[in-house]
Amino acid sequence: MPPRPTLLAQSLPASVPFVGPETQERARGRAFVARLGANESVFGPSPDAIAAMAAAASEVWMYGDPEVHDLRAALARHHDVAPENIVVGEGIDGLLGYLVRLMIAPGDNVVTSDGAYPTFNFHVTGYGGHLHKAPYHDDHEDPDALLKLARNTRAKLIYLANPDNPMGTWHTAARLEAMVTDLPPDCLLILDEAYIDLAPPGTAPAIPADQPQAIRLRTFSKGYGMAGLRVGYGIAAPEWVSAFNKVRNHFGVGRIAQAGALAALADQPYLTAVAVRVAQARDSIAAIGRANGLIPLPSATNFVALDCGADGMFAARVLTKLVDQGIFIRKPFVSPQDRCIRISAGTPADLAALAKALPLALRKAHAE
Repeated sequence: MPPRPTLLAQSLPASVPFVGPETQERARGRAFVARLGANESVFGPSPDAIAAMAAAASEVWMYGDPEVHDLRAALARHHDVAPENIVVGEGIDGLLGYLVRLMIAPGDNVVTSDGAYPTFNFHVTGYGGHLHKAPYHDDHEDPDALLKLARNTRAKLIYLANPDNPMGTWHTAARLEAMVTDLPPDCLLILDEAYIDLAPPGTAPAIPADQPQAIRLRTFSKGYGMAGLRVGYGIAAPEWVSAFNKVRNHFGVGRIAQAGALAALADQPYLTAVAVRVAQARDSIAAIGRANGLIPLPSATNFVALDCGADGMFAARVLTKLVDQGIFIRKPFVSPQDRCIRISAGTPADLAALAKALPLALRKAHAE
């Protein structure tokens, strides 16, 4: 017999959470006119970050600092915590993989929301965990339902994103602080705060960094505009950071990435300016949706979910007709959220292209 993967690996589907726009462009044989599906920041990174990365390029023959010392120290100052409370990894996705590896053995129970960010589910399934899913409530993830399900299943992990992807909705800091207080004693909350830099005041909970039952994950991919760099970080109790150090790829965050993230973090005025531009783009997307009879959901992210007013099959037709016109978007996977399409913040030119394409997409979707 030739060498074979483990039985668990053999049982997994040959799939990935997302089909990239590049894959779709290759299939279409042409580029998209507007790239509005991956929740990237079309506004890009700080000029200071670009300069820092350019300067670091000449040193790329060296590995990055395996302790990510300077960036961890800067993040600790930024969040008023100790460096021992900070772990840096290859985006939130990479950190989720490490955390599931640390916590989940085959058969262990994990709780998430039905339709939430699928990359987390990908990691859990890959390590043999058993997913239990609570439904959304009023297009929000439901902390009370997640807690109840965790108690009933004796789950080791709860995953919740605030603000949420794919709906863009959010809970107040007070709601999340209460959730941490109510966690079962043997359960860890993974709080994905990828979009927190774009959320309104009062969204980020005041969870002590040394709280052993909560890990907060953040990224340089969204507000900081560095999705292609793959830098994320966690704020956690020191014992969790030490645990990450046992399994993480110590050379996973390269020299250019560390330099870019460090400079981006230092340029908070640029981040503030991007948040303003994102809010303007959200307003424009909402206006385009309303002009075409769609209902925009409130959003604290860099995208807007537009309710197409029917079922998931209709929304999928709208998406397909937009893609046919060169507008790359995505949509939620699970009913009833799949009645929506999800559109990322774009430049004025991007949104002008959307405004032109959407009426035709809707007419064609209705005609089928």
